[in-house]
Amino acid sequence: MACEDLVFAVNGEKFEVLSVNPSTTLLEFLRSNTCFKSVKLSCGEGGCGACIVILSKYDPVLDQVEEYSINSCLTLLCSINGCSITTSEGLGNTEKGFHPIHKRFAGFHASQCGFCTPGMCISLYSALSNAHNSKSSQSSPDCLTALAAEKSIAGNLCRCTGYRPIADACKSFAADVDIEDLGFNSFWRKGESREEMFKKLPPYNPDKDLVTFPDFLKEKIKCQHNVLDQTRYHWITPVSVAELQEILATTNPGGDRGLLKLVVGNTGTGYYKEEKQYARYIDISHIPEMSMIKKDDRGIEIGAVVTISKVIDALMEENSSAYVFKKIGVHMEKVANHFIRNSGSIGGNLVMAQSKNFPSDITTLLLAADASVYMINAGRHEKLRMGEYLVAPPILDTKTVLLKVHIPSWIASSTTGLLFETYRAALRPIGSALPYINAAFLAVVSRDASSRGIIVDKCRLAFGSYGGYHSIRAREVEDFLTGKILSHSVLYEAVRLLKGIIVPSIETSYPEYKKSLAVGFLFDFLYPLIESGCWDSERKHIDGHVDPTICPPLLSSAQQVFESKKYHPVGEAIIKFGAEMQASGEAVYVDDIPSLPHCLHGAFIYSTKPLARIKKVGFGGNVAPLGVLAVITFKDIPQLGQNVGYISMFGTGLLFADEVTIYAGQIIALVVADTQKHADMAANLAVVEYDSKNIGTPVLSVEDAVKRSSLFEVPPKYHPEPVGDVSKGMAEADRKIRSVELRLGSQYFFYMETQTTLALPDEDNCLVVYSSTQAPEYTQSVIATCLGIPEHNVRVITRRVGGGFGGKAIKSMPVATACALAAQKLQRPVKIYLNRKTDMIMTGGRHPMKITYSVGFRCDGKVTALELCILIDAGIDADVSPILPLNIMNSLRKYDWGALSFDIKVCKTNLPSRTSLRAPGEVQGSYIAESIIENLASSLNMDVDVVRRINLHTYESLRKFYKQDAGEPDEYTLPLLWDKLEISADFRRRAESVKEFNLCNVWRKRGISRVPIIHLVVHRPTPGKVSILSDGSVAVEVAGIEVGQGLWTKVQQMVAYGLGMIKCDGSEDLLERIRLLQTDTLSMSQSSYTAGSTTSENCCEAVRLCCGILVERLKPTMNQILENARSVTWDMLIQQAYAQSVDLSARTFYKPESSSAEYLNYGVGASEVEVDLVTGRTEIIRSDIIYDCGKSLNPAVDLGQIEGAFVQGIGFFMYEEYTTDENGLVNEEGTWDYKIPTIDTIPKQFNVQILNSGHHKNRILSSKASGEPPLLVAASVHCATRSAIREARKQYLSWNCSDGDHRRDISDIGFELPVPAIMPVVKQLCGLESVEKYLEWKTYP
Repeated sequence: MACEDLVFAVNGEKFEVLSVNPSTTLLEFLRSNTCFKSVKLSCGEGGCGACIVILSKYDPVLDQVEEYSINSCLTLLCSINGCSITTSEGLGNTEKGFHPIHKRFAGFHASQCGFCTPGMCISLYSALSNAHNSKSSQSSPDCLTALAAEKSIAGNLCRCTGYRPIADACKSFAADVDIEDLGFNSFWRKGESREEMFKKLPPYNPDKDLVTFPDFLKEKIKCQHNVLDQTRYHWITPVSVAELQEILATTNPGGDRGLLKLVVGNTGTGYYKEEKQYARYIDISHIPEMSMIKKDDRGIEIGAVVTISKVIDALMEENSSAYVFKKIGVHMEKVANHFIRNSGSIGGNLVMAQSKNFPSDITTLLLAADASVYMINAGRHEKLRMGEYLVAPPILDTKTVLLKVHIPSWIASSTTGLLFETYRAALRPIGSALPYINAAFLAVVSRDASSRGIIVDKCRLAFGSYGGYHSIRAREVEDFLTGKILSHSVLYEAVRLLKGIIVPSIETSYPEYKKSLAVGFLFDFLYPLIESGCWDSERKHIDGHVDPTICPPLLSSAQQVFESKKYHPVGEAIIKFGAEMQASGEAVYVDDIPSLPHCLHGAFIYSTKPLARIKKVGFGGNVAPLGVLAVITFKDIPQLGQNVGYISMFGTGLLFADEVTIYAGQIIALVVADTQKHADMAANLAVVEYDSKNIGTPVLSVEDAVKRSSLFEVPPKYHPEPVGDVSKGMAEADRKIRSVELRLGSQYFFYMETQTTLALPDEDNCLVVYSSTQAPEYTQSVIATCLGIPEHNVRVITRRVGGGFGGKAIKSMPVATACALAAQKLQRPVKIYLNRKTDMIMTGGRHPMKITYSVGFRCDGKVTALELCILIDAGIDADVSPILPLNIMNSLRKYDWGALSFDIKVCKTNLPSRTSLRAPGEVQGSYIAESIIENLASSLNMDVDVVRRINLHTYESLRKFYKQDAGEPDEYTLPLLWDKLEISADFRRRAESVKEFNLCNVWRKRGISRVPIIHLVVHRPTPGKVSILSDGSVAVEVAGIEVGQGLWTKVQQMVAYGLGMIKCDGSEDLLERIRLLQTDTLSMSQSSYTAGSTTSENCCEAVRLCCGILVERLKPTMNQILENARSVTWDMLIQQAYAQSVDLSARTFYKPESSSAEYLNYGVGASEVEVDLVTGRTEIIRSDIIYDCGKSLNPAVDLGQIEGAFVQGIGFFMYEEYTTDENGLVNEEGTWDYKIPTIDTIPKQFNVQILNSGHHKNRILSSKASGEPPLLVAASVHCATRSAIREARKQYLSWNCSDGDHRRDISDIGFELPVPAIMPVVKQLCGLESVEKYLEWKTYP
């Protein structure tokens, strides 16, 4: 057979690759060998959606094109031979015009940092393409449903927006959407007719806006076979099972596959990170016998290489035996995400489960359905039932090949009922999360004539992913139930029996929770049969989380914002600067900068010990891995330099460990290699020898730090002041709660773009450093200090950052400094782009803390005194930790505590240093206040909302606690917000409805909570520069970094307003003529850092002052022109000014007045949640936020900041576990085990109102900050969850009144709900044995 070259298309352009390593991924090729940069690397494991593309395949026999989305980070380049790839640039771009998707994303304000946006656009495009290609000829031209549009981005992560505007942009393409339900956008204004709204949307025509398959590829495919030259590509493509067997037989006489790897979609490498190097790859996806799907009366046969998406499609087809198949198909839609399912094969999933103990849902489903697998080895065929297959010796790396799967048909007789249900409990309800446990149950039941009860004639009960080695059947329970009439007592015995069968392995987390889930699922399956005495295969289950006929509700939202024309265009909802460019993927981030010839790449070797001597750093066999050029350590720092990795206002920190490593995760060395892949592989292969003798013990807890006096000093200016006389306040109290302990964990930034730097050596010992940083000036300083050169030799440039949240401030500096050091030493360009695991291990995150408090209060709920002891875990370095005490107390003082005293210690531990993460200290302080109020209300048996209102500040008490920062009386809008939200959120009526719901529902409980926030922010001195060029266009430089917060957009608006004050013709339309330039430390000095929510305001004021100077300079010229003309155009004015040599460049340095440098932000949020008592899952039914933005500089930008901050807060309070092991090394490594909120976890109804108050005359055009404060409001979700749990505990107590010991355990009034309130935690507080207790109560009342 003739072999061919690797040929494919990208965005219609032909690419021919003559030779390539078979392990090369499509992402590597696109980013290294093409100009297309929309395809981003964020997680590298198929879990975020930043890298997805459209893959199109042409079938010459059917003359049809099939297209779907795939992960380019996992797809191997050789596997796309003959295919066409489309990236977001291929849909549309600045040159040929943006696609309607790009335009609508921009118009719905659905892009902030923009790093995730191209992937989002591709996901939506894939859904549109699928809808178009699957429609019947009678269907409408665009048959995408709103539900499908929303689900299209379920696998994509976004850390900025909060998802709501993205969902609206997607649903705008749906045929069944109610356009009035779509959120705030730039296309129409409130009150316009539906017809006008539809007209103003950028039009979408599937015949024009869907891409076509390139003709040159069609001709190639018709003429040639899809077989690559093995000698050049080491890639084999067998076209029959016999050929595959022949290849395997001649490979390795030892019986295994040797260095051969069988691949289909290669998605397994997202979970099992591949370190083994294979000599050849065998692509088995083209074997017809393994690609077929056959249906008959006996069941369905599915080839092993059929993708999971195609399996789902086949299972969901209508036929007489479709009942079980459909249930399996619905469950499989929750496996991974749509782009993984499009590539990953059913056989690959089963082999990983069988050979590597992968926690598979599919094996559990097939086990319950009595499926069989067919295999072949050396020509010998073998059929095994699923249970036998799972316990057989591992087939991976043997010459045994899985060929197909058979699922039998299940049909009930006229006298029996067939029941089949599937279950999974996971942090994300519709996928992209491994389950804590999954289950699938099949039962044949009939009616007992005498008792009218239900008899179990036959059952198959399968469980998986609970921490056993594979999915199992609970055979003892099956045998016990078979032949029995179902009753409370029978079910009680069955669940007791089941608990002895579900035995998670020792290393499994939450083992008792997983047992409880198994019990809950079996209860949910059988209990309705006992209650109703009949069966219904399509019944609605009591907990609603298993029935495929129940569609998840669509997200709904409402936004109330006020645009102002007073300072046109400031105050208007202008589309974010560059939003369409971000959507198309043309916006350039640091890793998008084209690599120069001879560019090298770096990866860090980090410590895995908290305190040890470093004896040696090397590689196995003392042989440097492929591509490695150097290993940089502290010894490579120039003689005049210093081993310094960061500089902050509180000191410096080390770049490299020297002879001793002082925390796990510390940088030991930088491996420099020819590619990023080789650098990462070498860092993984590095061997570090440690010596822990005679070096002491590390400090790994705050308690130990206090005991050993390992504390950081807090400068006096950052010491918060106590308020009032606590002794007197305690004496006035009617009641006291003493020595209550709280603990708050950490949180990881999860910016979509990890830490990245490109350093270029320049002439005369200079460096140009492109860094993704929030602090270019500090980065410049630390690089210069490390290298021992003047700061003017170091030029740090930052254009935009793909998400920061504080993590790109201090934590970006060591990456940039190490990169610069390597570039200077090797005199070659060096780029570092951290992989997600290394980023998570090194960057530290939010500060954990331990809080102990005592509070005194009156019987009416009014607090009289509060005493606090807070221990903050700062990690090894000061970083910015000394500001935490002040930040904590600033937000905690939101209530009138009467008197307040505290002892706050900043503890130094042998852990990675913690740093600022969006609202550092403030979110903890605000939550501590809520926890105290909750506990107090519970002890008084009072409505917590009443207690909150009683303790809200009057203006007099606000002055007492905040002094001059309280501002003027009319600036204190919190009571107004509190009352307005009560009305707009219908809070009182809904609170009563929640009580009613809880009385009527046993297994679901609701809670509702309203929370106020006060957040103090500080203005900082900030430079700005505005230059008017000869053609009238305007170039602007500011100190702030665009991290997605809309800084450039607000500055652009402010410059247009400021220059528009000249009042000449055309000056009112300057917005499009203004360009923001990247930050350059040699052009914009004294730039400080971007943080604290006020950088946008500071930059706006700096450029406003610049504009004022320029307008004054232009006035004489304008007056001269007007002496001889009736009017002056902007262009005429600028031309004349240039002719007169008027200086048209102005730089200012804005220094806020002390009276207005600090101010308070106010907001109120209310959330209603529903807790599933079987699983512990919390669903956010509705959240309402009202926030005082002053006079918003851009309501669209501020709305996005409010929603995004709130959802990031939901992550902190409800989902994100960021933990360390016994050595202090971070446990979580990526998207598999760190779960930020997704579109299916945000509030189902999400309403935001921006209060456009006009009481802030000392603010910048009366505006207020919006970046961080709204994050604090997310505590309302946590508090509502606590309320629901309290109801569950009361119910549990009513079932459990005879058990005195356990009664005290579960009914403790002052229970604390940990942060994050993940499912196991919630379930434990609701009662791990709630099902058993309920059945016991029913059986023995």
